[in-house]
Amino acid sequence: MKIKTKLRLGFGFLFLVILFFGGISLYYMNEISIRSKVILKDNYETLNFTSKMRSVLDENPLPLSAKSIQEFDKQLQLEARNVTEPGEGAAVAQVKKAYATIVDSEKSLTVRQNAVSELRRQLKDIDLLNMNAIVRKNGLAQHAIERAAMYVIFAASICFLILFSFIVNFPGFVANPLREFADAIREIGRKNYKQRLEFKGSDEFSELASSFNVMVGELNKWENSNLAKIQSEKLRIETIIEQMQDAIIGLNEKQEILFFNKVAEQLLNLNQQQVIGMNALELSKKNDLLKRILQGSKGEKHMKIYADNKESYFQLERREITVPGYDDDGESATVVTGKTAGEVYVLKNITQFKELDEAKTNFIATVSHELKTPISSIKMSLKLMNDDRVGSMNPEQKELLQHISEDCGRLLKITSELLDLAQVETGNLQLNFVQSDPRKIAIYAMDAVRFQAEQRNIELELLAKNNLPMVNVDVEKTAWVLVNFLSNALRYSPEKTKVIIEILEKDAEIEFSVRDFGKGIEEQYQKRLFDKYFQVPTDGNNKTGSGLGLAISKDFIEAENGRIWVESALGEGSKFCFSLPPIH
Repeated sequence: MKIKTKLRLGFGFLFLVILFFGGISLYYMNEISIRSKVILKDNYETLNFTSKMRSVLDENPLPLSAKSIQEFDKQLQLEARNVTEPGEGAAVAQVKKAYATIVDSEKSLTVRQNAVSELRRQLKDIDLLNMNAIVRKNGLAQHAIERAAMYVIFAASICFLILFSFIVNFPGFVANPLREFADAIREIGRKNYKQRLEFKGSDEFSELASSFNVMVGELNKWENSNLAKIQSEKLRIETIIEQMQDAIIGLNEKQEILFFNKVAEQLLNLNQQQVIGMNALELSKKNDLLKRILQGSKGEKHMKIYADNKESYFQLERREITVPGYDDDGESATVVTGKTAGEVYVLKNITQFKELDEAKTNFIATVSHELKTPISSIKMSLKLMNDDRVGSMNPEQKELLQHISEDCGRLLKITSELLDLAQVETGNLQLNFVQSDPRKIAIYAMDAVRFQAEQRNIELELLAKNNLPMVNVDVEKTAWVLVNFLSNALRYSPEKTKVIIEILEKDAEIEFSVRDFGKGIEEQYQKRLFDKYFQVPTDGNNKTGSGLGLAISKDFIEAENGRIWVESALGEGSKFCFSLPPIH
């Protein structure tokens, strides 16, 4: 029998028990109600009628008025129709006879008064009959109530015992197989693949147990057949790690060393066999290089390590190991993905690339330095040729000289930027720190670009307080950054607009910003603005420069322990900012 059918039968049985108990209760409640109504109808109304007839006689002297006679006749007729007790009919007949004498005008007053006495006696007999009937019927009703209560209590007890037995036994029908399944799954979680389930019958539990046994058998086969393969793969991975040219260190979630190849052994000067299984944090207390690796060389792009009989450069990469894990609490054998199992540190030897990069930087610095002198001479010659004392030129010649002068200016700017970049990359950047007023730095930069702003009819506006804290910076380098910001703002601003330079104290820093009202910069380009040689794609009208200005600006500001960033939105313009620590 299927579980669904068993559940339906069980709950159907409960429904029938409830119907049985409810039927018995309704039956006896109805019987009690009927008996109560009989007492009210048969006897209480008779007492009411006789009371009203007695009131007519008490309140009206003989002879009775027409109204009194009419009221008495009404109550007498009602009583005549409500005769329910033995002897009550004869008494009602005597009342009628005595009443006929009372209303007979031919009878003497004495006879009428005797008839009234007789009528009162008959009314008293009627009351006595009905009172006795009320007492008797009340006793019967009480007996019926007691009997009904006994039957209801008996039925309730039977229903309670049945329901209690159902509550105790029926849940076990579902819970017991589930408990066996839970115990079996715990054993599977402990890799006990010999666990089996045996259920008799043809319900779903039996089918599930059969499927469970098949699954466990397959797991057992998989465990036995793949163990050797797993061991082989483990050895292969260890061999690959061992033969890699990069230094590799693997830690588990407890910071214990799992693997440690030969390159790492030579680099850290540690014995591979001895360090496996040791706690890396404890070991790093005795090995400074390992300590630097575990700390991730905070803020350090490259690590300089003495290796191969020379100073070598290494790039550190850290990777978190996430592998499928098993919940070992015994309640589930479900694979949990994404469980952290440790970390891998890789030291890549980039000495060769570093040497090539330094060679490139030195070459750029040398070429830029060599180009700067002839370009300056060319500019001087152009300046002399523009002097009328040397000789006059026609307009076309003057225009050509102007173009040559502009191109020389661009070349001189590019060579200066390349020299600055070379200083930064080789670590030879020299900063002359002095205490300076932020406003003076901004005014110095504005004066440098004022002629360019007037040519394009663009207003320069400075927003800054007079009592700002001083900053400890290289004034020339900081002003150079502001000039670069202003030059870009003027280049991309429409004519007859405004460029705002703002200096304020914010979050314990002095913040400089240059805001223009041009077309803005798309968000996808904002993160790359400070990369070397990157330029925002344009329509070609404003594409000038080398793409080094913002990259060099970033290096200058970070060398002064500052921050640099950009805020921009299409159609709203751009705001280039940097902040420097104040002097208090």
